[in-house]
Amino acid sequence: MTQHPSMTKSYKGLYPFRIGTTSFIYPDHYVPNVKLLGPYFDEIELLLFESLQPDVLPAPAVIAQLAHLAEQYDLTYNVHLPTDISITDPHPLKQKRAIDTILSIIDLTSPLSPSGYALHIPYNRVSFETETVKKWQNQAHANLRKILAAGIQPDSILVETLDYPCELLSGIIGELDLSICLDLGHLMSQGYDIKSAFNRYGAKTAMIHLHGFINNRDHLDLNTLSDDNIEPLLWILRQFTKTVSLEVFSFEDLQASLMFLEKHWK
Repeated sequence: MTQHPSMTKSYKGLYPFRIGTTSFIYPDHYVPNVKLLGPYFDEIELLLFESLQPDVLPAPAVIAQLAHLAEQYDLTYNVHLPTDISITDPHPLKQKRAIDTILSIIDLTSPLSPSGYALHIPYNRVSFETETVKKWQNQAHANLRKILAAGIQPDSILVETLDYPCELLSGIIGELDLSICLDLGHLMSQGYDIKSAFNRYGAKTAMIHLHGFINNRDHLDLNTLSDDNIEPLLWILRQFTKTVSLEVFSFEDLQASLMFLEKHWK
């Protein structure tokens, strides 16, 4: 049996927000990760990044185990929907596959009562000309409505901020009463003013993704953030009361990020 390094301190209830991290801190499956992390965090972000290969999604028996662990550790989950599909794919059949996959995953994970489902809506067009953007927005709007028509609670869908301006989808998010996953790591790496983004979208933000970056590499530990980013980040965190997920993928990056938060929180 693989020996993994252990957490040494619980962070449950330590901050005004619920603190979480991903289900891939250890190079192991969902259940071992949750067993090792559950006693120390308020919430776990279940990474369901891949969906196109057979048997890649957790089996119902795994979901049942995760539900049991949630009770055991007083833990909640959120689900990151797959990133290998897109509801705005240029091909209509791939759009339909994306919708069907999202609905099947929501059904699969429903026994966990997730706090939300983070959804990537990539901008996969060659230009930002008005007509091109409008067509993409219309596809996003139509396919989000198809998802909601299946009886999905609108505010459980958390549209994640990616590498394009939030404004491209903010009207649709408001109209459909969706929520926002404000990925501060993405915003900072793209040079956006995160204070302004939070002032504008904080009321719709149900979850924050937090990670560092260097040049074009993101999802690194928070020590990689420049001094210019630290003050606005802390300003946001001090008034946020929902879930903050440290979206890193190794024990070392997680530990470093937790130490960064503790140091600067004081």
